[in-house]
Amino acid sequence: MNILVIGSGGREHALTWKIAQSPLADEIYIAPGNGGTQELATSVSLDVTDHDAVVTFCRAHDIGFVVVGPEAPLVDGLVDHLDQENIAAFGPKAYAAQLEGSKGFTKDLCAEFNIPTAAYGRFTDAASAKAFAQDKGAPIVVKADGLAAGKGVIIAETLDQANAAIDDIFGGQFGAAGAELVIEEFLVGEEASFFALCDGDNILPLATAQDHKRVGEGDTGPNTGGMGAYSPAPVMTPEMTRRTIDEIILPTVRGMKKRGHPFRGVFFAGLMITEKGPELIEYNVRFGDPECQVLMMRLKSDILPALIASAEGGLDLIKLDWRDRSALTVVMAANGYPESYEKNTLIGNLSEAGENEDCMIFHAGTKQEGGHIFATGGRVLNVTALGDSVTQAQTTAYAAVDKIDWPDGFCRRDIGWRAVEREKN
Repeated sequence: MNILVIGSGGREHALTWKIAQSPLADEIYIAPGNGGTQELATSVSLDVTDHDAVVTFCRAHDIGFVVVGPEAPLVDGLVDHLDQENIAAFGPKAYAAQLEGSKGFTKDLCAEFNIPTAAYGRFTDAASAKAFAQDKGAPIVVKADGLAAGKGVIIAETLDQANAAIDDIFGGQFGAAGAELVIEEFLVGEEASFFALCDGDNILPLATAQDHKRVGEGDTGPNTGGMGAYSPAPVMTPEMTRRTIDEIILPTVRGMKKRGHPFRGVFFAGLMITEKGPELIEYNVRFGDPECQVLMMRLKSDILPALIASAEGGLDLIKLDWRDRSALTVVMAANGYPESYEKNTLIGNLSEAGENEDCMIFHAGTKQEGGHIFATGGRVLNVTALGDSVTQAQTTAYAAVDKIDWPDGFCRRDIGWRAVEREKN
C-alpha cells in the first residue's frame, strides 16, 4: 500500500525509516519531510491544516494509510476528517487528542478515574493561580494548558519564579496555549517514558525510554523538546511496568471508552517514579521525539501492521519483538537553542559519521540543497546508536557526533548518565 507520513522531525524520519523496511509499504510520501528523509520517501509540500487538501492528495496518490507524526494535526482533528472520508490513519481523533492538547483535560480525567498524578489546580486568571501557588509553596510546577512545543512547563524553585511564570503565560508567552494554566505539586523521583499502542480496547506495550529535557548537562537549564534519550529505562522494572499498565494506562483506556471516545493511537506516558510508585506527569498522544528514534532502533518487528491495527482494531493479535540491546540518541542542536539561533548553517561529514552499522543519524531540522545539508531548526540531528549496554551505545553515538563537522551546533555530552552510573555498580 502507499503510505503518507505527516511531519518533518527526527521522529518522522525514524518512523519513515522503519516503515520503509515493511514489505507492506509501496510508495511512501512524507509531508514535508526534511533533508534526511529524501532517501526513503518522496517529499511533498502539503498544508496539513487544510484537511481537504490532505484528502485530495490521498485520493490522487492512492494512499492506503496515513501516519500522523506531530501532535498539532491530531489536536486539530485531521484524523477525524480522514476517517469521515474512509481513509485509514494512525493517531487519535480530536477529542481523545485532548490528552495532550489540554493538560487540564488530562488532570480531570485522572481525578475521575483514580489515576495517580500530582495534586493540581486549573486557572484562567493570575490572582487565583498565584493564591494557589502561595498556599502550596515551592518548588511547584506551572504549565500552559495547551500545546507549547514541549516548552510550556516551568519548574519554579521559588514563589517569585512561580508568579513570574504565571504572568508570562497569561501575558502571551505561549500564545493561545496559555489562555488557561495548570499548577501542580512538584513530584520527587526519577522520570521515565512509557509507550503503548491502543486500538480503543486493547493495548500493546512498547519499550520504555528515558529522555533528557533540560538543555544543560546534569539535567540543568531550561526545558527543551528533548536533548537525547535512551532505551530501555532501567528504572522501569517489570514490576514498575506492570503497575504503570494497571494503574495508569488501562484506567485511561476504560475512561476514554466510557466517555464515548475510545483512544486509538499511541499513549506516551511521561512518568515520575516516586516512593509511592508510578505517577503520571503528562500524556502525549504521539511518539516521543527523540524517544521514537531509540524505540525504532530497538524494534526488530515490522512496525506497519501494529500501526494499522491501532487504527482499525485487532491489536491483540499483534506481537512485537525487540532487540535485547540498548539504544541511545544524542540531539545536536543549533547554538543558542532553546532561545534564538542562526538558521541555514552548513553541516558536513555526515556520511562518514554514519558509517558504523550500529549507528543511524536521523534528521530533524534540516534541508538538502545542491547535495549539501543545512540546519533549519533548533533541534537538528539525532545521532542514534545501538550497544550491548547503554554505556556502549553512548560511546558509539558520541564517536559519530565527533565526526560531524558543524561548528554552529552543540550537544549535551552526558546523555544516558543515569543508566551509565547504574551499569558501573
